[in-house]
Amino acid sequence: MFHKKIGIDLGTTYTLVYVPKKGIVLNEPSVVAISLIDRQILAVGNDAKEMLGRTPDSIVAYRPLKDGVIADYRTTEVMLRYFINKTLGGFRLFRPEVMVSVPAGITSAEKRAVIDAVIAAGAKAAYIIKEPLAAAIGANIPIGGASGHMIVNVGGGTSEIAVIALGGIVTSVSVRIGGNKLDQAIIKHIKQKYNLAVGDQTAENIKIEIGSAMYLDDQLFMDVNGRDMVTGLPKTVRLSSNDITDALQPELTGIVQAVKSVLQNTPPELSADVMDKGMVLSGGSSQLRNLDKLLHRATGVPAYIAEDAPLCVVKGTGLTLDNLELYRRSILATK
Repeated sequence: MFHKKIGIDLGTTYTLVYVPKKGIVLNEPSVVAISLIDRQILAVGNDAKEMLGRTPDSIVAYRPLKDGVIADYRTTEVMLRYFINKTLGGFRLFRPEVMVSVPAGITSAEKRAVIDAVIAAGAKAAYIIKEPLAAAIGANIPIGGASGHMIVNVGGGTSEIAVIALGGIVTSVSVRIGGNKLDQAIIKHIKQKYNLAVGDQTAENIKIEIGSAMYLDDQLFMDVNGRDMVTGLPKTVRLSSNDITDALQPELTGIVQAVKSVLQNTPPELSADVMDKGMVLSGGSSQLRNLDKLLHRATGVPAYIAEDAPLCVVKGTGLTLDNLELYRRSILATK
């Protein structure tokens, strides 16, 4: 095989890489560590994430994507090059074809930035696909039929909600609310209620361990270490799942309103299909406890979490690239 094809889910939190016939070959944090002294890249991915919140003044570790789009072009290019090289090996005769998933609400300038970064990172050709389409394909939803399907993809930087029929998006909403905003809401709540400062990784762990979109009758509890905002000394507090549900309500309300907006703008015939089949949830943050139940209660539409929900977008991206002619109408392709 003289050329390679790579599907990339370029996420705010994690970047996943899919190679047709091999499956997902890479899943690493979208984090880069840079030396402020000489602007050299010190680490990318897993190694860089370990540095978050732990670096000296001369090093900064951060995410070059914000809300699903490129915030720092040069660093994103370096990160993409690293992931492509790690997937295919540093020395190769042929440059790969790469397809990248992007938020449905992305602007033309943001699309161009993604394409340029992928080409600069070593791709022969770059294609982009909107995340709701990729998620639906990866969740094995038959998007080509006349029947309507609803997908709710909740990622690290954005939530993408769309109704899909005949291979295209009929109506969609993209809101810049995702796992990162949920983490920040937890940090803010703990600071206000307990005068305790915690970092991003601690907040993410709290969300995973005891977070819930709805209040639990049998609460979960977790002891959390942080810095006392008054004394500046280390302190431990005991958090409950209902504490975290309180913290997440404003952001979850934004996701619920986006889902309602898509339903309100869906043609009646497709609305009937959606009510019959329900909505499918994908993306890493869709696994927040009881998010499916919250959406069902708020809209009346049944909600189901897709199999391998965090992997749907990257699987769909890779499958689309491997069957480009079949899906060409559904995507925007750019060389």
